[in-house]
Amino acid sequence: MTTVDIETPHGPARAHLHAAEAPVGALVLGHGAGGGIAAPDLVAVTGVALGLGVSVALVEQPYRVAGRRSPAPAHQLDTAWTAVIVQLQQGALQDLPMVTGGRSSGARVACRTATATGAAGVLCLAFPLQPPRRASGTQSPDRLHELDAVSVPVLVVQGEGDPFGMPPPGPGRTVAQVRGNHSLRSDVKGLTAAVEAWLPGVLAPAGHPPSG
Repeated sequence: MTTVDIETPHGPARAHLHAAEAPVGALVLGHGAGGGIAAPDLVAVTGVALGLGVSVALVEQPYRVAGRRSPAPAHQLDTAWTAVIVQLQQGALQDLPMVTGGRSSGARVACRTATATGAAGVLCLAFPLQPPRRASGTQSPDRLHELDAVSVPVLVVQGEGDPFGMPPPGPGRTVAQVRGNHSLRSDVKGLTAAVEAWLPGVLAPAGHPPSG
């Protein structure tokens, strides 16, 4: 594993690179709003991807690198993420078809920037569809439009008991329901099976698989 600091318009981000031998593609994942890259689902998916010959970059947003817990505004997250992807595409992950994604807030960032980053697909772990109802009883609007705006294949892996709700399937969007809640800790086997079944089919059309 190699760690690289990458300059962005909002301060340095940090990419933790796990290189596959003779990689067939790349997977770049972001963390949740209050968590880091050591989240169990990110670790599990990294193992699956490496087993499929896919290099992985786990990206820490600048606010995390700076030691802050509170996330930056959405436009800053998106700008920093896009800057990281561009530099990875010019460097360590050059010429590899790339799937982007992340858990929770990181999944939202990947959805919003999928076109700008040229992603071949988007992997959403615990997409926070709709914040739980506030104590006052008011309900925040859902974020389904962020998923619907993605024009490349999407896989959402969602806990059946996730308090943020269950995104619906859609054109090009597969939703895998697994046991557990927003942490995705309860059914690692279900999580990894869903990613293992989806990821190769998304990367193969975007890359240059051998003929024959």
